[in-house]
Amino acid sequence: MRLILLFLMLLGVQASAHAYIGPGLGAGAIGVILGIIGSVFLAIFAIFWYPIKRLIKKSRARKKAETEKRDTVQEPSPDQSQSDAEPPR
Repeated sequence: MRLILLFLMLLGVQASAHAYIGPGLGAGAIGVILGIIGSVFLAIFAIFWYPIKRLIKKSRARKKAETEKRDTVQEPSPDQSQSDAEPPR
């Protein structure tokens, strides 16, 4: 407990650094912060993208299979097309 209290007291004592922080360091710090935030969002997106991509592929495959099935059912067979034609005279 004493160690924590001593640490907190030392944090409260502040002295001037007498140092110049230029605009280059500020721009670099902003760049690092934006890079970290961007990489976190990219990681989250990458984690969720694979399952979403799989769902989209399954949905497209299902629609394609239904379309092919419907097309094969609607196409007349060669026997049907000849029976619908007029008989020769």
